[in-house]
Amino acid sequence: MPATVMVFEPQPEELFTPDNAPARLSLLRDKYVQLKALGVDRLLCLKFDKRFASFTAEQFVEQLLVKDLGVQFLVVGDDFRFGKGRVGNFAMLQVEGRKCGFSVVSTQSFRLEDCRISSTEVRNALSENNFSLAEKMLGRPFTISGKVLHGDKKGRTIGFPTANLLLKRCNAPINGVFAVQVDIAGKVYSGVANIGTRPTVNGQRSQLEVHIFHFTGNLYGHFISVAIKAKLRNEIKFDSFEQLHQQIQRDAEQAKQLLGVN
Repeated sequence: MPATVMVFEPQPEELFTPDNAPARLSLLRDKYVQLKALGVDRLLCLKFDKRFASFTAEQFVEQLLVKDLGVQFLVVGDDFRFGKGRVGNFAMLQVEGRKCGFSVVSTQSFRLEDCRISSTEVRNALSENNFSLAEKMLGRPFTISGKVLHGDKKGRTIGFPTANLLLKRCNAPINGVFAVQVDIAGKVYSGVANIGTRPTVNGQRSQLEVHIFHFTGNLYGHFISVAIKAKLRNEIKFDSFEQLHQQIQRDAEQAKQLLGVN
């Protein structure tokens, strides 16, 4: 019996309240990579649209779980809710499981000291720049991944070429300048990254720009993962590129000291 993880895209909040949806901690590709490393056999991604959101709790069980998927053993979080109006819960799944012939178990909430680990608590830790706490809750460093795209090459003109990741609809839960570690095809480099809209060049879109220390290769079109290690400062609008250049020099030196880079 293959181990299958079911996820929803987009997140429900992104469908119902797109302007107020919480920032993503990981994208679908990130989930796929992490689950594959854990030995999961299949990742089932369901399109969460208005039609799917209209399913009653009974339809969710009888149509999706039983008829379409043939579920035999189901593991859910102890706070899992499903169906229109979020009326379905773990107790209902137990009743339906006995009726339809599948077993149900719940994963107890994981706790870190007195704190129940949740995406909300991880976002709170990130907003407070407590990256060590976020890493403990996640079981890994907080990471932003994506495909390197062509930028406007402003960084190259001031001596700091960058790899650029457009954050698209995934608003980052953090903003500013950070000391980072970058995974490129399994090899890790240190660097300094800006996450934001780049006000000095009147940027409009949120993106991540990372200057990678001691790296000169071509990354366009490649996927990289940027692990956030420490915040250096907030994003600032400078009056000139010379001021920006001087500040990036200071940022790079501070990042090197924090990360132990010569």
